[in-house]
Amino acid sequence: MAKGVTPKSEDYARWYTDVVTKAELADYGPVKGTMVIRPYGYSVWTSVQEAFDRRFKETGHVNAYFPLFIPKSFLAREAEHVEGFAKECAVVTHHRLMANPDGGLAVDPNSALEEEVIVRPTSETVIWAMYKKWIQSYRDLPLLINQWANVVRWEMRTRLFLRTTEFLWQEGHTAHATLEEAEEETRTILEIYRDVVEDVLAVPVIVGRKTEVEKFAGADHTYCIEAMMGDRRALQAGTSHNLGQNFAKAFDVTFQTEDNRLEHVYATSWGVSTRLIGALVMVHGDDKGLRLPPAVAPYEVVVVPIGKSEDEIAQAADYLKSDIKTLEKMNRRIHVDDRLQVSPGFKFNEWEMKGAPVRLEVGARDIEAGQAVAVRRDTGEKLEVSKENIVSEVNRLLDEIQVSLYQQAKDFQRVNTHTVKNYSDFKEIMSSTGGFIRCGWDGNPETEEAIKDETNATIRCIPFDEHPDGLKCVYSAKPAKYEVIFAKAY
Repeated sequence: MAKGVTPKSEDYARWYTDVVTKAELADYGPVKGTMVIRPYGYSVWTSVQEAFDRRFKETGHVNAYFPLFIPKSFLAREAEHVEGFAKECAVVTHHRLMANPDGGLAVDPNSALEEEVIVRPTSETVIWAMYKKWIQSYRDLPLLINQWANVVRWEMRTRLFLRTTEFLWQEGHTAHATLEEAEEETRTILEIYRDVVEDVLAVPVIVGRKTEVEKFAGADHTYCIEAMMGDRRALQAGTSHNLGQNFAKAFDVTFQTEDNRLEHVYATSWGVSTRLIGALVMVHGDDKGLRLPPAVAPYEVVVVPIGKSEDEIAQAADYLKSDIKTLEKMNRRIHVDDRLQVSPGFKFNEWEMKGAPVRLEVGARDIEAGQAVAVRRDTGEKLEVSKENIVSEVNRLLDEIQVSLYQQAKDFQRVNTHTVKNYSDFKEIMSSTGGFIRCGWDGNPETEEAIKDETNATIRCIPFDEHPDGLKCVYSAKPAKYEVIFAKAY
């Protein structure tokens, strides 16, 4: 086990923080609740970002950037929306500091803003103020814009990547001529989210719709992908919202139809954030640290040349030089760890902690035998690979590891998803092992709230593959209107 890492079984929360910090993904910022994403962690985020961005553009979306500061009056225009964020808003009241006689700094009382501004918790309001200027006719629709940005939500309880005062995300905001087009957009984005999270991050998800209680403030419908973490809690990994005409009416965004009528547009918004890196840690990590899927690993292969001197290490590195070049031409990300001041054992532990999918070890004996030793991070298996097969074997291993990590997580999700028909069993599972509970629900928000109050479990989604026919509500025993997924969540 890596030095200083708390075992998952002993203290899951502390294990998570240990892995995030010791694998050099992130560190705590100087302002409480803020996070510094370190280069290794930012490289993971860049890979995630590129995967999403490519798919957004393939479906006709373009990127733009909107201001960090939002007039307070903008938030007041959409009452239901602002209610969801009011307690988390950072407010700017002054624009200047001044020096104190004692040498310190103070806010200049004469620099009060005429109108206080909000540091964006999300950008709907400022974006829709701009859309009012840009949208005049049906010819201007659909408007498909995405933004990569930071947002601020003043959280009281924070955890690196999962819940921080400031975080990175993308937020898409689109305008459409019809409700049907907006609904199609919402579902298209949801499928992009599922595709990237499952195929790139190797994290299995359940796809569905949020209840009225759990939906996004100001939305008509919210759709989501929900993932099971290693402690069997749920993590909302992405959301896509059909906003109907709520924001268009709040900001009076209208368009001239083809038959010369004036109508409000229909809107969507959607987002994923850096909490996905937290999901990677919790879904795939073990007591040695990270286990990264090759698709997002900063280095898919780490080469560790072994020798007792600088010359021996250089010779071992040179032995694999042609294979490394070939792999790099195949767009594989390779790193040669030829540091002299640390031992091979230290390097092995470090790259296990950082989750490098494949480690290639080569020393004098391997060169003499015409081979290298490949170590899989997902299973710990060591394989002796002949020199002529290194490129093909590395590619095979990386492809296998990507699939293997997904399958391991899928199996974990399946084993820890329970079908329950009575409330006694429901409470027993939630108080002991936890996990996902699939059961009937009568559709009554009071039932939903009662279960939450008694067990801390919430309806994560109404899955698209629900089968409520013949089911009874797990709580009220009334005929079920929906089949839902309950879980305790982050």
